[in-house]
Amino acid sequence: MKVSTDLPYQIVYSLFEHQYLGYLFESFVVQLDSNNKLTLQYQNISHLNANEFSEKLDEKDYELIELMDAIQQDAIIKKFGKRFKKISTEKFFLTIYDKEKGDKALQQLIHEYIEERRAKIMNLLVGKLVFEMGNDGVPHAKTIRVQAEKATVRFHFHRNPDNTHYYPTIKHEGQVLDFRQKGGMVICHHPAWLLLKKDSTSFDLYSFEGNVDGKKLQPFLRKKFINIPKKIEASYYSKFVAPLLEEYDILARGQGLYIETEKFDCEPVLEFAEMQSSSENLFSKSSENNTNEQISFHLNYQYGPYKVSGGKNDKRFLVELKEEEDSFTFYKIGRDENYEKRVLDLLSQKGLDLTRGTTYIGKNEAFSWLSEYAHEMENLGVAVKQVANSDKKYFVGQATISVEIKENKDWFDIHAIVKFGAFEIPFIQLRKLILNNTKEFVLPNGEIAVIPDSWFAKYGDLLHFMDAQEDVLMLKKHHLAVVHDLQDSNLASVSFNRKLEKLRDFEKIEDFAMPEGFKGELRPYQKAGYNWMNFLASYNFGGCLADDMGLGKTVQTLAMLQAQKESSGGLTNLLIMPTSLLYNWEMEAKKFTPELKVLNYTGSNRNKNPQIFDWYDLVITSYGIARIDSHILQEYFFNYIILDESQVIKNPNSNIAKAVKELKSRRKLILTGTPIENNTLDLWSQMTFANPGLLGTQNFFKKEYQTPIERKNDEEKYQKLHAIIKPFILRRHKSQVATELPGKIEKVQYCEMSDAQKKRYDEVKSSYRNEILEQIETQGLKGSQFMLLKGLTELRQLANHPKMVDETYDQTSGKMEEVLRALDNALGKEHKILIFSQFVKHLHILKGHLDENKVDYAYLDGSTKDRQQEVNKFQNNKKCQVFLISLKAGGLGLNLTAADYVFILDPWWNPAIEAQAVDRAHRIGQENQVFIYKFITKGSVEEKILALQKNKLDLANNLISTEESFMKKLTKEDIEALLN
Repeated sequence: MKVSTDLPYQIVYSLFEHQYLGYLFESFVVQLDSNNKLTLQYQNISHLNANEFSEKLDEKDYELIELMDAIQQDAIIKKFGKRFKKISTEKFFLTIYDKEKGDKALQQLIHEYIEERRAKIMNLLVGKLVFEMGNDGVPHAKTIRVQAEKATVRFHFHRNPDNTHYYPTIKHEGQVLDFRQKGGMVICHHPAWLLLKKDSTSFDLYSFEGNVDGKKLQPFLRKKFINIPKKIEASYYSKFVAPLLEEYDILARGQGLYIETEKFDCEPVLEFAEMQSSSENLFSKSSENNTNEQISFHLNYQYGPYKVSGGKNDKRFLVELKEEEDSFTFYKIGRDENYEKRVLDLLSQKGLDLTRGTTYIGKNEAFSWLSEYAHEMENLGVAVKQVANSDKKYFVGQATISVEIKENKDWFDIHAIVKFGAFEIPFIQLRKLILNNTKEFVLPNGEIAVIPDSWFAKYGDLLHFMDAQEDVLMLKKHHLAVVHDLQDSNLASVSFNRKLEKLRDFEKIEDFAMPEGFKGELRPYQKAGYNWMNFLASYNFGGCLADDMGLGKTVQTLAMLQAQKESSGGLTNLLIMPTSLLYNWEMEAKKFTPELKVLNYTGSNRNKNPQIFDWYDLVITSYGIARIDSHILQEYFFNYIILDESQVIKNPNSNIAKAVKELKSRRKLILTGTPIENNTLDLWSQMTFANPGLLGTQNFFKKEYQTPIERKNDEEKYQKLHAIIKPFILRRHKSQVATELPGKIEKVQYCEMSDAQKKRYDEVKSSYRNEILEQIETQGLKGSQFMLLKGLTELRQLANHPKMVDETYDQTSGKMEEVLRALDNALGKEHKILIFSQFVKHLHILKGHLDENKVDYAYLDGSTKDRQQEVNKFQNNKKCQVFLISLKAGGLGLNLTAADYVFILDPWWNPAIEAQAVDRAHRIGQENQVFIYKFITKGSVEEKILALQKNKLDLANNLISTEESFMKKLTKEDIEALLN
C-alpha cells in the first residue's frame, strides 16, 4: 500500500527469519495516524526509492537500507547464482541447500557474506525503531528494544567427582539476566546479538563486551548446563576450556580445577628460515631474478617460559594447561596487547606485513630487509634470529658501504669500503659479484652473506659504468649524473670542480666570447647554445643540440667551429649530413664564417686521400659517402665529428651507424630536432656515438632503461635516464624562444568619484580610520590586521562602485562611467577587449550595462563550467568583442591572443598577478600591439596603494602574493597615509 509523503510517516526496520538464510532485516516506511501511531498502511523502502523519503532519513538510515537490500534473497541469487541460468527462487534454494547434494562450500560463502553485513546492521540499529515482522507480513507486529549498553558474559566450570558442569551467566546494567527458557534467539553469531522475549508484545536485543561468539551461548537458551563426563574431561579442558580462557572471563570451581594468573614481560622474536616456495603459496612474491628461493618470517612473543605466535590476535590471554595426578591447572598469562600491536605496526612500517604471524618473501628482498633493519630491530627490543635447524648459517649483522668520489684530471676516482659486520671486502670484488648477478658469498667465518637488493638499485649504475684497472677504480667524467645522483641521495661523498658542477644547468654556464671571424649576431637563446657547446668542448664531452627546426642549429654550430679555429689553430672537423643539406651548409658557412676553409667531400671525383683534410677547417660529406668511404675516413683523427639530422643513425645495427661509430675524433656533436622517433633505443644509438659508454652497452640499456620505461612505464627509471643525458642534450622549443612579441603600451586611467560615491567613501573612510588607529594603539599592528584588511577591502569596493557594498545604491560611479566611455570607444573601432577584476560583483555590474546595451560578451569566473566554450567564443566570434574575467578564474591558463586591449578595473596587491592577466593577450601568437588600461579612482585608497608600492621597494622585490602579507609589512605611518 502506497505511503504518502504529504502525510506523517515513520521509517521502521523489521526482523524476520528466512528458511535458508537465517535472520534477516527489511526496511519499511509506515504511515502515521492523527495520533502519530503506526497504521497498517506501509511499503517497503529500498535504495531505489529511499530519496522519496529523505526528509526522515539520516546517514545511518541510508547505510542500513543499502545493507538490508544486499541480504534479501533476490540479491543473494543475483550475486551467488550466476552459474544458474534463469533459475527460480525456490529451485535455487532447494538446489543449494539440499541436505544430501547441496553445495556446502557455496552455503558457507553465502553465510559469511550475510553474517558480515548482519553484524554491521546490528550496530547501526541502536536508536532506531525495530520490530519483529508478523506472520502476515505486517512489519511492526512486536517491538524490539535494542539495548545501547552492552551485556557481559562469564563462563563457569564446576568440577564434581564424576563430571564437570559448564554454563554461562549474563549480566546487563549490573543485574544478572535470566535468559534460559525465554524464547531466546541468537540473531547474529560474530559478534553475538541475543534476542530475549520481554512480554507478549515485545523483545529486548542485547550485544556483548569482548566480541562474544554467539555459538557459545546458543546451547544454553534451552538448558541449564552442559555435562562433561570425567573420562573426556582432560581432552575437553585442553581443546575447549583453554581456548575459552584466552578470550573470556572464566570462573573455575570444584576439587582439582585451578586457574593461576602469571605476569611476564613481552619479548618479541622475529625468526626467519630459508625455504623452497611452491607456486601455490598464496603469500609468496615473485622475485626479480625469477628464483623460487624464499625466506619465511615468523613473529613470536615470548612471555617468560611461554611462547605465543604473533600476528593480529584478539585473544587477551596466553593459556597453558598442566595436569598433575587428579588436578588441572590453567596458567593464564596476560598479554600486553598494546605492545604487541606496536611491534606489529613497527614491522609493517618497515615493510614486513606479519598480521597473519608469518609472511614469505623472496630471498634477496628478505636479506635486503635484514641488512637495513635487523640492527634497528635489535635496538628496539625485537630479537632477530635464524631458525636453528637451517642448513646454511646466514650473516644477519649490519652490512655497510661507503663511497668517496674525487675528480681527477680526466676521470673520477672511486674509493669505497664494503663491510659485513667486522669483515671488509674489496669494492672491486663486490663489483664482480653484482655484474655477474651473484647475490651470495662466504665470509671468512663461514657465514653466508647476501648482497642486499638495495645495493643493486643504489649502486648498480656506478658499478656498471666504472672502469677497473688493477686496484684503481674510475668513472668517466661524462657520467656526471651518476655522481650527482649518489651525492644527492647521500650515498657517496663527492668533491669536484665547481666548473663541472655548472653542467647541471646550462643557463649557469659561463659566457664565452664570440669569435672575431663570425659574421652575424646570435639571438640570446642561440648564444646560450653556443656557450653550452664551448663548455662541453672544454671537457671533451660530446653533446646533442636538439632544438626545434628553424631555431638555428646550423648557425650555433658554425659559431662554435669558428671559435675552435681561432683557439686551436689548424684542426680539421668532419660534418656528416643528408645529401639535401650540403648546399645549405656551404652557403651558411660562407655567410657566417667566411674564414672557415670548407671541403665538400662528395661526388664521384672526390680526392680519397685523407691527408688533404689537413688543408681544411671543415670537411662536409653525406651519410652515403661516410658509409662507402668509412675505411678512408677512419684513417684520420678529427677535432670534431658532427652529425646533422643524427636520427639517421637511430638504428644501432644499421651499416651507417656502425660506420660512423668507427670514426675517430677528439669530440663529437649531433644535431637533430627529433632525437627519439620510435623508441628509446634511438636515443641510445645517437648518445653512444656522442659520448661512448654514457648509456652502457646495448644489452644493459635495454634491460635497465628501455624495457622498464617502454613496457612498464617506470617513472623512476625514466627520471634516472633523464638525469644521465640531461647535461648533454640541449633542447629548446619554438614556444620558448620565438621571435620577440609586438610591444605593449600601459596607461593608468585616473577616474574622479561621483558626488554620491565620494560622500559614501569619505564616511566609511573616517569611520574605519578612527577605529583602526584606535585599535593599533590598544592591540598593536598585528592585532589590527583583520580590521585593516576589512576596511581597505570595503574602501576599494566603494572606489569601484558603491553598489558592490550596498545593493540599494542607485547612483552612478565615476570609474564605471570612465570604463564605459573607454569601452564604447574601443568597440567602435572593432577591437577585442579583456576586462579583469578581482571582484565578481564588479563584473556583474558591468555585465548589466552590456546586457542593457545588447553588447555580446564572453564571461568567466569561478562558477563557469565550460571555460573553453567561453574562450572559443571570444577568440573566434567576431561579434564577441568583450571578455569579462575574474582574477582567480582567469589569471592563468588562457590563451587570448585575439585581444588587443586589456582593461584592469582595480589594482591588485600582487603586481605579478596583474602581469599574468596581461599575458593572457600579450603572448606567443599575438600579432598586434597590446594596450593595457589600469583604472584607478583618484583620491582613493587605490591611488595610495600604487604610490606606497612604488615607495616600498622591498614589497615589489618580495612579490607580495596576498593581501594579508601586504598588511604585515605596513607601518602605522603607512596606514595613516592610506586612510588620510
